[in-house]
Amino acid sequence: MCPHVANRGLGQQLPLSDDGETGSGSGGAWFATHQFIAEMIFHARMENHPHRTWDPARASLFYVPFYGGLHASSKFREMNLTARDELAVKLVDFLHRQPTWRKNNGKDHFMVLGRTAWDFMRSTESGPDFGANSLLNLPRVQSMSVLTVETNPWKKKTNSNQYGLPYPSYFHPSTSAQMLTWQTKVRKSNRSHLFSFIGAPRKGLEKAAIRDELIRQCGESTRCELLQCNKDKNNKCYEPSEIMRVMTGSEFCLQAPGDSFTRRSTFDAVLAGCVPVFFSPHTAYTQYEWFLPDNPEEYSVYIDEEEAMRAKRVINVEEELLKIPRERVEKMRKTIINPIPRLTYKHPNASDDGGGGFRDIVDVAFDALGRHVRSILAGNK
Repeated sequence: MCPHVANRGLGQQLPLSDDGETGSGSGGAWFATHQFIAEMIFHARMENHPHRTWDPARASLFYVPFYGGLHASSKFREMNLTARDELAVKLVDFLHRQPTWRKNNGKDHFMVLGRTAWDFMRSTESGPDFGANSLLNLPRVQSMSVLTVETNPWKKKTNSNQYGLPYPSYFHPSTSAQMLTWQTKVRKSNRSHLFSFIGAPRKGLEKAAIRDELIRQCGESTRCELLQCNKDKNNKCYEPSEIMRVMTGSEFCLQAPGDSFTRRSTFDAVLAGCVPVFFSPHTAYTQYEWFLPDNPEEYSVYIDEEEAMRAKRVINVEEELLKIPRERVEKMRKTIINPIPRLTYKHPNASDDGGGGFRDIVDVAFDALGRHVRSILAGNK
């Protein structure tokens, strides 16, 4: 992870201009950002946030800068479950002793996790159950609000404290001008392919069974561009410029579940102005209510994979996409390009006074958390 924690979590800077083109002059907005690094970027933004106060008595929200995802990554192979949980337990014990916590029993505290909620919901103590630790199962943590790149969608039915946070993509502009330059580029992009798929097969995962079929269909179609990820040394799946090239050249980007329901690729697609095609509601619709448009049909296409499996039929994705009228495709593209700023993590050094005055993911989350906490505390009175 060492290269990925550079530049406060943005990763290594890429030699791309503001419009994403390779060149000697870099606009400074493009980085090789790791998909599981949101917790570091969020922390960097919080340190410079204009609403930050150094006086706890004035604060209405308390941010806990715990890098739970990075810690979990280092403990996946630890067989001693007590050792896996040790740092999480120490964290909540420390928080519980703070006067700021005791004031509202932690209800005005929040943390950000760069990995999926499943990595912090180990449920057994007798063996190596799935998940690095049981952080999210600790009672005191359940008093807090937790932002994570993938929530447990079923737990929301029982008043969950988890809220979906978009994965970071590669674009971290410092100014509104950089953002507008990119939006202009994707509006004008020549999209020579009807659809594209970027990803690798997933063996032995029922929810990812659709992947093999999509790879087959895409590979056999002249209207699809396939960027298949494998262990080959020439694999281009981790080259941001190649990913953006494929997506900005496609009308639709297929977003099949992988190791879990959600994908960083969803937000790469939105950044590229490529209409996402989903096969599970849990890839986006049940995850990112604070950030995505209210009506999924306005910005995406949904193909019900489970319904097709029950009917024992194979969906021809190309045929389904060709049925969509051109006017609707253009409208969907406009709907996803306009909110790109609120689905982007701006550069931590961006200043509202210096032309970075657009609202990004952190600003949207911050405002939503404020409303949520005020509602909870008002209900307790």
